[in-house]
Amino acid sequence: MTAVIHEEAGADTIEAVRAFNRFYTNRIGVLDRAYLDTPYTLTEARVIYELANGGATAASQLTTELSLDPAYVSRMLKSFAGTGVIDIRKDPADGRGRLLNLTESGRTVAADLATRSRASIATLISPLDATARRRLTTALRDVTTLLAGKNPPAPIEIRPHRAGDMGRVIASQAQSYTETYGWNEEYEALVAEICAKFLRDFDPAFEHCWIAERDGALVGSVFLVKASETTAKLRLLHVDGAARGHGLGTRLVTDCIRFAQGAGYRRLELWTNDILTAARRIYQTAGFTLENEEPHHSFGQDLMGQTWALDLAGWQEPVRPPATRAPASGIPEVRPV
Repeated sequence: MTAVIHEEAGADTIEAVRAFNRFYTNRIGVLDRAYLDTPYTLTEARVIYELANGGATAASQLTTELSLDPAYVSRMLKSFAGTGVIDIRKDPADGRGRLLNLTESGRTVAADLATRSRASIATLISPLDATARRRLTTALRDVTTLLAGKNPPAPIEIRPHRAGDMGRVIASQAQSYTETYGWNEEYEALVAEICAKFLRDFDPAFEHCWIAERDGALVGSVFLVKASETTAKLRLLHVDGAARGHGLGTRLVTDCIRFAQGAGYRRLELWTNDILTAARRIYQTAGFTLENEEPHHSFGQDLMGQTWALDLAGWQEPVRPPATRAPASGIPEVRPV
């Protein structure tokens, strides 16, 4: 049955997808008989990939999962067996079924295809700078999420830091503040220094880092570090643009305050700049008060630095009126792990 497409029903989106399909299939050589300069078509390469990553696979399962014509698959498998790429044996769970395994030769083919694919994509994205690659990565994740029918979006998970996270924090903050405010490499250097000191001096009883992820992508972070026996500092609060508007920043700050209370601190301080209005609203709502502000020239800009502080004695999480909450539909859940 052919669907009748009206303008309001998504005709523009359909044409945009078709245009992208034409562009991308041409760029990656899908239409070539010799995919990636190999003897295989794209479909054959995909079948080899599935076998390499799935282990012993029933031929019927392969046909169903890839939505392929059974007769076509049968001819393909016969060709693969003839060239020693796969081994075919009877499925003990199904007398009429067949189980497929890559041979050693087949695994060599699969590894070569993977190497060629990565090299091809590396060439494709080589003209892009770091900012453009970040945009591309986010866009591709969004496309996958939307077309896979994930609604609401995948939940945001909050966890403690682990190996490799500091590099991601430094990169995400440097890129974000450069793109949004035009800050220079001085800010990246500052973030790197803070992260390095945190790792060197980390005391888990009195310090903590919260990492927020969605589908494996870093979307937020914040640090609590020891300043003295009675005072802690909240540092490097950041929420990625794609995750804003769902209360993640508030959740990170709240977790920070609760940890500081539990660790026995009496005061929590932070330093920020007045242009970071969204963060300032979070601090004010949480109960922080502005103690001092002073102009300075940093990160290539003239800025107004501010020191905010919170008395932790008797602090309780502010109650927010229901009217200020966004509707639940379509909002990613924020949960600790």
